[in-house]
Amino acid sequence: MSSHFLSVESLKKVYPAANGKTNPPVFEDIHFHIDKGEFVCIIGHSGCGKTTILNVLAGLEEASAGNAFMDQREVKGPSLDRGVVFQGHALMPWMSVLGNVAFAVKSKWPDWDKARVEAHCTKYLEMVGLGHAIHKKPAELSGGMKQRVGIARAFAIQPKMLLLDEPFGALDALTRGTIQDELLKIVQATHQTVFMITHDVDEAILLADKIMLMSNGPHAKIAEIVEVTMPRSRTRQGIHHDPQYYRIRNHLVDFLVNRSKTYAGAEAEMFHDPRNPPLVQPGLEGEPEPAANPAEKPAPLLKQVVNH
Repeated sequence: MSSHFLSVESLKKVYPAANGKTNPPVFEDIHFHIDKGEFVCIIGHSGCGKTTILNVLAGLEEASAGNAFMDQREVKGPSLDRGVVFQGHALMPWMSVLGNVAFAVKSKWPDWDKARVEAHCTKYLEMVGLGHAIHKKPAELSGGMKQRVGIARAFAIQPKMLLLDEPFGALDALTRGTIQDELLKIVQATHQTVFMITHDVDEAILLADKIMLMSNGPHAKIAEIVEVTMPRSRTRQGIHHDPQYYRIRNHLVDFLVNRSKTYAGAEAEMFHDPRNPPLVQPGLEGEPEPAANPAEKPAPLLKQVVNH
């Protein structure tokens, strides 16, 4: 059994064809792991199976082959140990903001009394800046506020892992940035383990510790894993002043534009092992080497690609 908090092994998904024939797998040979407290983003073109992988991790969908293990237990069906936030807020319109969060909290802790449930929910709603709106109905909220409720609800059940499927994709740029900042603060305060789908490379660099890059589907695979080597204290306002930001961003864009389609067929298998996708550190490329201590033997050069 793997020592990692989340381990995904040999995951594959094939959807049945309408004419009875066999479709090619959307993805196959998916292998990766996430350690406790890590924030991992996954990026790839539409159709490569990112949401399907997230649904498998959430227990909402079964893979055609392979396994996912979280905290030493195989993922089988939905669980309150995993909080999920989708692009649509999925709020119950007849309930207040507080009621929507309380519904989830009472499912997790059915023995709690009303006062304890409300105090717990209010704490997380205040974290996302909605302390003033706890008695409003979803129809009275903006799109950004509705998404904040979904995020508060997911955090309020204190899941072992948070799964985010493009949670900010439908929001305007200003609202998106504000909620990114709020998410970053909560994750840093709670040390939450997060797996997030995004199409926004800047969002991934800001939020993630690692970024998984998927090749194009069908037969999509994890092509490589990018380690974001910038300091964890990064902010939206200051991130552009770090030279590493541009190296990482250029690497991600180059993959999406040029390299994502090159990981298919027998030729690709000669240079890429999907069971051990390379961990790369483009942010450190071009960094000056530290001065050598003459009393010590020269250290080997830092490799920018390391297998894990």
